[in-house]
Amino acid sequence: MAISSLGVGSGVLTSDLVDQLVAAERRPTEVRLDQKTERTEALISAYGKLRSAVTELRLPMRQLGSAEAMKSFSATSSGGNVDVSVDASKASRGSYSVEVVALAESQALASTETFADRDATSVGRGTMTLQVGDKTTEITIDSSNDTLQGMANAINESGAGVSAGVIDTGSGYRLTLSADETGTANAVKISVTEEVGAEGLANFMFDPTDPTANPAMQQTIAAADAEMKINGVSVTRSTNTVENVVDGLTFNLTEVGKSTVKVEQDTAAVAERVQAFVDKFNELQTTISELSSYDTETNQGSILTGDSTVRNIQSQLRQVLTDVIPGLQNANVRSMADVGIGTDWRTGELQFDSQKFQQQLRDNPNDVTALFAEQGRTSDSQVEFVRSGSATEPGNYGINVSQMATRGSLSYAPADIGPILVDQSNTFTFQVDNETQVSVSLNVAADDTPFTGEEFAAAIQSALSSSSELNAADRSVQVSWDATSGLSFTSNRFGSESNVSLTSTLGVDGIAAKNGSTGLDVQGTINGQTAEGDGQVLYLPNSAGGDAAGLQVRITGGEVGNRGSVTFIEGVSERAVSAITNILGAEGALSSRTESLNRDLERIQEDRVRLDQRIQSYQERLVSQFSAADSLIAQLNSTRDYVSQQLAALAPRSSNE
Repeated sequence: MAISSLGVGSGVLTSDLVDQLVAAERRPTEVRLDQKTERTEALISAYGKLRSAVTELRLPMRQLGSAEAMKSFSATSSGGNVDVSVDASKASRGSYSVEVVALAESQALASTETFADRDATSVGRGTMTLQVGDKTTEITIDSSNDTLQGMANAINESGAGVSAGVIDTGSGYRLTLSADETGTANAVKISVTEEVGAEGLANFMFDPTDPTANPAMQQTIAAADAEMKINGVSVTRSTNTVENVVDGLTFNLTEVGKSTVKVEQDTAAVAERVQAFVDKFNELQTTISELSSYDTETNQGSILTGDSTVRNIQSQLRQVLTDVIPGLQNANVRSMADVGIGTDWRTGELQFDSQKFQQQLRDNPNDVTALFAEQGRTSDSQVEFVRSGSATEPGNYGINVSQMATRGSLSYAPADIGPILVDQSNTFTFQVDNETQVSVSLNVAADDTPFTGEEFAAAIQSALSSSSELNAADRSVQVSWDATSGLSFTSNRFGSESNVSLTSTLGVDGIAAKNGSTGLDVQGTINGQTAEGDGQVLYLPNSAGGDAAGLQVRITGGEVGNRGSVTFIEGVSERAVSAITNILGAEGALSSRTESLNRDLERIQEDRVRLDQRIQSYQERLVSQFSAADSLIAQLNSTRDYVSQQLAALAPRSSNE
């Protein structure tokens, strides 16, 4: 701070001198604080780079942490009649002889009568009812759309599942219709109620059960299901995309013919996933080397040389990646080294032998999967490991079942069912699993069509299997008939949310609405602790406490009582992800160290504030002292000048005398 009044008396104690003294006093402390700030910020930056490199390692490790990650399959077809897509999580190796017998077709219809004008010639008025599968749509034809084009537009706008068009034949116009979906279940039935005095719509009636009944409406392409044989077993579907026949495979049928489909394990694809993890780990090791290396020639270290946080991180990860996995001590694959993942002692980087890994994956797929992913091995073939929880510890845990899970069902004893007669207007409304309501109808040629119990079960099963509501909700119902036990409807789900009820019927005699029986959840213990049931899944909540907390198993069959045990193995991936999460967590080493450094920066800033206060006080003291000294010197100078003047005045008189 410049002080312009200083130095007036002395000419020496100036404001410039004050500034120089203040700067000299400030500099040692300021240099020390700048150096501390620079190093602290450099450390924060270094830990930030280290955090980023550790974070990058978590994703590839997590991707290896599922059983599906160790599975990769590819499928090839010897012919062009079928394309195959693979779900690696469900597929397995195999060879299949595939013969496409017939492709699924959408039904197509055309009127045989030609119309002189598409926009002016009347087609008749009334109500046209289109039934496609289990969907029925009514369309009104009146003065607003009483033309061929008007009718086509009304059909297209109705969402009936049918597309309509008008074709110019050169000698007149004809109506064409085609079902939106393939398969016999989507054949189109057209019924008509004509307006008196405006007849004509009857020419567009069509019954797929009797295609020649109305010569005015011609079936140009019959609805057809896809037919194929897999290893000689016949399979029929309504579309050319065939799923749920062979686990993990979807067949897309393109033409009639034969071919051989081979499904083989793609071990190279799995090895690439492991290589991605190895690469990320080596990138982390490179980052650590850059931040903590020591140059023996210059005797200089990097910013984190000798840092205990870095050593702890390396130690944690090295232990996870080199230890024998608990539960695999007696397996063919026990550690990462057994699958070709070793450590270069000079650099700390991982080395990956892809060929050794692929051979082990082919020879010991179950052990390799357990090495990386969490796995539960059960001693009972009807007990399946589902998953672990965040609190589950590796170990062996006993399973005991006191109640098996059951499906909800609806049953009619033979005495409860009379002669079953179904009208054309029939509707059956079901409530499935307490939340999905579905209405289906049976195709009958006339009212009071009789059904035997076996015929009715087959017809209602077909209707329920084709229900879009059930398929959308991933629900299904199995229908069966037995002369002794009667008719039954059974949900595909287990547990207390499972049920089937027939809530209403219309146009049906012989079977009445009835509520079904709710299913039961499995009950039992895991590791001696009372577990909870959800359908077939027996589980301990994470909050249950104990080493088995969070463990879930599915009881698919068998009897109540002791059901053996489940051995939970926590693979490298999950252990590594847990270690990385702890390292990066709020209580982890990096966060603690970074928070400590940020507090150091705050203290340095506080020291700067105190320095400013001390320097200001020092400057004020100098100014005060210099001002006092300058004032005294000014007085002395004034006295000197006075004395000098007096002496000068006396000097001449003395000379004259």
